[in-house]
Amino acid sequence: MKIEQIYTGCLAQGAYYIESNGEVAIIDPLREVTPYITKAENNNSKIKYIFETHFHADFVSGHVTLSKLTGAPIIYGPSANPTFDAIIAEDAQVFKLGNITITALHTPGHTMESTTYLLKDENGNDHAIFSGDTLFLGDVGRPDLAQKAEHITQEDLAGMLFDSLRGKIMPLGDAVIVYPAHGAGSACGKNLSKKTIGTIGDQKETNYALRANMTKEEFIKEVTDGLLPPPQYFPLNVKMNKEGYDDVEDVIERGTTPLTPTDFEHLANNTGAIVLDVRHQDEFANGHIPRSIFIGIEGNFAPWVGSLIADVEQPILLVTPEGKEEETIIRLSRVGFDKTIGYLKGGFEAWKNAGLDYDTVTSISASELKQTLEKEEAPVFDVRKDGEFKSEHVKNAQHTSLDYLNEHLNEFPDDKTFYLHCAGGYRSIIAASILKSRGIHNLINITGGFAAIKQTEIPVTDYICPTTL
Repeated sequence: MKIEQIYTGCLAQGAYYIESNGEVAIIDPLREVTPYITKAENNNSKIKYIFETHFHADFVSGHVTLSKLTGAPIIYGPSANPTFDAIIAEDAQVFKLGNITITALHTPGHTMESTTYLLKDENGNDHAIFSGDTLFLGDVGRPDLAQKAEHITQEDLAGMLFDSLRGKIMPLGDAVIVYPAHGAGSACGKNLSKKTIGTIGDQKETNYALRANMTKEEFIKEVTDGLLPPPQYFPLNVKMNKEGYDDVEDVIERGTTPLTPTDFEHLANNTGAIVLDVRHQDEFANGHIPRSIFIGIEGNFAPWVGSLIADVEQPILLVTPEGKEEETIIRLSRVGFDKTIGYLKGGFEAWKNAGLDYDTVTSISASELKQTLEKEEAPVFDVRKDGEFKSEHVKNAQHTSLDYLNEHLNEFPDDKTFYLHCAGGYRSIIAASILKSRGIHNLINITGGFAAIKQTEIPVTDYICPTTL
């Protein structure tokens, strides 16, 4: 028996490759499926099943393409209703894979169809669960993403999740391995661990939601407390996962259209396309196409695209580092953004060499900010997440989280210079690009972000450990 977690850090997502006696099961595959097929072929094995733990909201799964290419059936848990052919498993239905078995345990709560898959080894012993978004390490799945279904509230779903955990998962042995669908950084939970593999026993001891003496009422209150609105692209990804999508190879072929600066400018002006620049933030700050949006490919690229661009039907034109065009298109497609219509051939240097106008982002060091604040009460805007800001921030700083920047544009002054920072410099340049694209240019970025600010004597609030917030 072989189990391999294939973890994608920028999505904080875990897919799984399971092999026994020449037969393979894939759980929650990524959209680009060639690596799974190649791995099975190299092992002289055949993909027999494709298991989906639920209709994912934060990424587009590769189940439809993988099934088409291999003939392996897609398996969902009870109450799933995809528009394509799939096996809708009954609760406790067993699937044989080589010398092992995989049992579908219906665990509604995160969504109605959420299902945990229990793997039993060659001797019939409980070995591991693939818990999807039902159980994370340190947390459980948020119960608000399916609340519109049949007028079910998030409290109703939280109650179902309590029953699923207590009835299906917690009775399993402490040594049973937990393989979740996500780790820290995912928007599918509130406070996920950075670890990606654990055990039932560990979670009983450390996961607040598995507290032995917890009542259902306490559970509902705790898992629904402090839930931020889900990103706008989530329901659009659910729709694609339920109804199907174009093969990623077709998306790549459409998107890798090289464009001269003149053609690029024409499309940008006449198609309504967003110009998305994915270079390093320092490169963007030093020069970029006017009104382009920066989201660097070296950061948490796909989730930020989903949160800030939101509409998966939005046409996109790309400015990338040389050789990163296809990778960028693939990573966009992972969160459902399939409408890339081309890229700037030769990159930003070709734009400059063509003599076309370009813009910059003014940046200063944290030491220069300190000197400014000693002279005047200059407005400082912190675009980190709520928990980061509450934990520690520049005294008198204003807080506008990048996640919700588009809804708070009127909070930025238009009559004086203001200063932007995040933790290290990536998110503040994203924020700067959005503000400049909306005509707000009276901003200065703080290089190095809050980490650099803390190295100066700029007054900050007393530190509060994030775990106590």
